[in-house]
Amino acid sequence: MNESETRAEYIDPLLKASGWGEVDESRVLREFRITDGKIQTGGQRSKPEIADYIWVYKNRKIAVIEAKQLELPATEGVAQAKSYAEKLHIDYTYSTNGNEIYQISMKTGQEGEVQTFPTPDELWAKTFSDQNEWKAKFNAVAIEGDHGKRYYQELANYR
Repeated sequence: MNESETRAEYIDPLLKASGWGEVDESRVLREFRITDGKIQTGGQRSKPEIADYIWVYKNRKIAVIEAKQLELPATEGVAQAKSYAEKLHIDYTYSTNGNEIYQISMKTGQEGEVQTFPTPDELWAKTFSDQNEWKAKFNAVAIEGDHGKRYYQELANYR
């Protein structure tokens, strides 16, 4: 079974069961382009960086998920997931093969296997435990325009 079949048959149902894309204000972005690839000699670009899934809740990107084929270990995508989370300044990232889920907290450095994906509210509470009224009002404002934003433009809005 290849990666796209694993995503469709195993990972997508897990996301739905956890409420991602089902709960109000939650979305699952698939095949999310993080970078267009470095410009190389001759004007060519290297391969773009594309995350398998990005979770959005309350207008904020709050998790990156890297998917691997069912036959590979869940930890196979950890390095990629961490790299994407660093670039997007996201605190939680996951690597999964559909059977196992490996969670990484970029803030605390804690890593390990979890049984299920967190719900949008659970992840929001873990990510923004220091939330206050001002931040809630700020998060209510959409940051994407007609053409979307690149990760560095989003970071400027969060600082």
